[in-house]
Amino acid sequence: MIDAAQLHQDGFALLRGAIPGEWLDELRIAFDRNIKPSNEWPVPRGFGWQYSLVDLEPTVQSVCRLPNVLAAVGELIGERYFLSQVEGREPLGGSGQQGLHRDFSAKRPGDTVHALAFFDDYGADNGATRLVAGSHHSAHDGSAFDLCDESRALQISGRAGDILVFDADLVHAGTLNPSGARRRSLLICYFAESLYETHLKTAALRNIRMNTAERFDPPSSEVVVG
Repeated sequence: MIDAAQLHQDGFALLRGAIPGEWLDELRIAFDRNIKPSNEWPVPRGFGWQYSLVDLEPTVQSVCRLPNVLAAVGELIGERYFLSQVEGREPLGGSGQQGLHRDFSAKRPGDTVHALAFFDDYGADNGATRLVAGSHHSAHDGSAFDLCDESRALQISGRAGDILVFDADLVHAGTLNPSGARRRSLLICYFAESLYETHLKTAALRNIRMNTAERFDPPSSEVVVG
């Protein structure tokens, strides 16, 4: 279990078994059914990855609204927020390696939170995410962080059904998939309500078809997630 103080200190929470097991087969089928080649997206996608257009799938939308996920997201953002985007991503064999980076908050520290929902077991053998705990603080306080320094990077691993929730300013990266084993996941993005107009200006370029008008409130008391 991770409490709110730990969540803010680390900048992430790994929610083990967050997706009900009976949803997983349906989610994998939806992912595979909706894979689109790069030229079918408004903006061409990166080489070495598969991308799946799943934002209208009901079970995908249910994953985005799991109570533990919303509680962790709301605690990190700290104000009213909305679900801005969800898409499927999978590194292909021999691909997936990224340099450490931040996705960055938009207007203020903590206004953007991401989640990765895993449909397959994941680890170093199939390109799972690595991250640097607590590194979002250096973005917020202006101190330097050497993105070439991998010494503090943690390679996460776990089982299908886990969800990683993290501050967009947390230093993280995808890892090479040397085995070619499948690692299907959702990338889910949540924004503070104040970013809604900016979100609408780029929604078409990001191929967002779902309704993003729903609003969520942060938890009213200390959240415990696990």
